Amino acid sequence: MGVSAAYVTFADEEGADDEKEIVLEAWADAGITGRIVRWDDPAVDWAAFDVVVVRTPWDYVLRRAEFVSWAYRVESVTRLLNPAAVLERNTDKTYLRDLRTPTIPTYWVAPGEAVDFPVLDEYVVKPAISAGARGAIRTGDRKKAEAHVAQLVAGGQTAMIQPYLDMVEAEGETSLLYFGGRFSHAVRRGPMLAANVTGLDGENVHAELRAPEPDQLALAERVLGEFPDVLYARVDLVRLADGAPVLIELELTEPYLFLRHAPEGAANLARALAEVAAGGRV
Repeated sequence: MGVSAAYVTFADEEGADDEKEIVLEAWADAGITGRIVRWDDPAVDWAAFDVVVVRTPWDYVLRRAEFVSWAYRVESVTRLLNPAAVLERNTDKTYLRDLRTPTIPTYWVAPGEAVDFPVLDEYVVKPAISAGARGAIRTGDRKKAEAHVAQLVAGGQTAMIQPYLDMVEAEGETSLLYFGGRFSHAVRRGPMLAANVTGLDGENVHAELRAPEPDQLALAERVLGEFPDVLYARVDLVRLADGAPVLIELELTEPYLFLRHAPEGAANLARALAEVAAGGRV
């Protein structure tokens, strides 16, 4: 018998997920029968799938507790990738504080904490639970940054305060994609908070295929060494003013995979999933 796999998405009324069919076609070529399902569809029998692959549940930000609870329920009846504990940790950006790898300098303000506000030339302020730059602002106005932090904290969110890096304008962010622990491809992404970008939810703003530098590959693999049991990962890197690469975010929940930029990417994902389904470790 073949392998049955759920491709987990959300109520995508606008057709934002343009990778569904690419993935399912690659899965079919690898002997995997895929079905597109919503994570919050109460009619789905998750135990009927050999493996459930979380791909684009892009509305989880508004319902994180419900989403995490769903992940553990699914994992109790079948194989969930990425695992529920990974999803729970990764959907709150405070995980960045616990990593042993260099990350972009960040100041954290949780509800009830005093604010030791940094002095920066330009601020990026965002909530710890967000996706696609939702709730993020970029400003050189300290008072505006302070007001946004206060608004986030008042709403029960942990706020993140980061410097805006000029290197992002020149070099962009580098996103490295890994499937089954193996490097697949990388893209250069334009800055999502650039002054000339109006759509902050566009993951593929000015994206283009890129060959990562050795120091970027080394850092990405160092980061992933802390998460050995994941099927897919996107490692988003930027460079500091001194040229050193640092992690800006590790996407282990619902990253856009840039499969339209890399023809081999979907096959790489399918190969990794087939290996797992055959009894191999992620």
